[in-house]
Amino acid sequence: MDWDQKRVALGNGIELDVVDTGPKDAPALIFLHGFPESHRTWRHQIAHFEDRFRCIAPDQRGYRGSSKPEGVDNYTPDKLVGDIFLLAAALGIGKFTIVGHDWGGAIAWGVALAGQETGMVTRAVIANAPHYAVFQKLLYTSPVQREASQYMRGFRDPANNALVREKGLFGILEAQINWDAPDKMEPAERAKLLEDWQHHDAAFAMLNWYRASPIDIPPLDAPYEVPEGWAPPPYPALRIPTLVIWAQDDLALPAENTDELDQHVDDLALVKVPDCGHFVPWEAPGAVNNAMDEFLGRTG
Repeated sequence: MDWDQKRVALGNGIELDVVDTGPKDAPALIFLHGFPESHRTWRHQIAHFEDRFRCIAPDQRGYRGSSKPEGVDNYTPDKLVGDIFLLAAALGIGKFTIVGHDWGGAIAWGVALAGQETGMVTRAVIANAPHYAVFQKLLYTSPVQREASQYMRGFRDPANNALVREKGLFGILEAQINWDAPDKMEPAERAKLLEDWQHHDAAFAMLNWYRASPIDIPPLDAPYEVPEGWAPPPYPALRIPTLVIWAQDDLALPAENTDELDQHVDDLALVKVPDCGHFVPWEAPGAVNNAMDEFLGRTG
């Protein structure tokens, strides 16, 4: 499951390393990986769908060999969403299905909301990535979600920069969330990730996704209530067919993130994956592929 990547220059000056495989005239799936991975998050899905779909999977801005502009302001969500539309334009794709996991799923929510208005995005598949309005409310009201998200405060803290400079990304992952799952990931994949994390410029660029995010993560001792005057931004409802896949044993994003999704998505299919942790695309690839097969076939 190795694919050649090509360098794609976007209209904003960013350059992304991109897998582009499958028939060029087939319906397009654009896969967005999350933190702290790469396009290889989707290796099982690309292998499964590339005979029927044009499968496009970038290493997103800040990751691996893709462009790493300096400064936190270069990683705000609007720029990350914009990259995906510019990528589609650079590849000559007029319509596509957006597929995202983790941070890639967060960007996929934004791509879907913007793309439904232009007709460019026809469907969305989101795996273990919360809708902003649901997630922010839980950070205010849910002890489980707030405790699970304290690592994000550590990722944002410049006091940890020295640790990143000394040990790369693995240093802060080990310190903040005790990240490692050698029993769940193939040794060769784990080795590739560990190699990627040694590049310090990429480490800071990846952390800038968290540092540029508008999400408010209260400390554990803050009141468990919605702050006075807070209301979710007036996002429109997502009207395009949307599949949400949620691994039920996700320690970072518990399943309560799906409880109010039907208030924000008009055409929602929710597939729950039991006995699976956060990295559902490769921890439970069969379940993800089956759910996507059914959804793409039904909505095609």
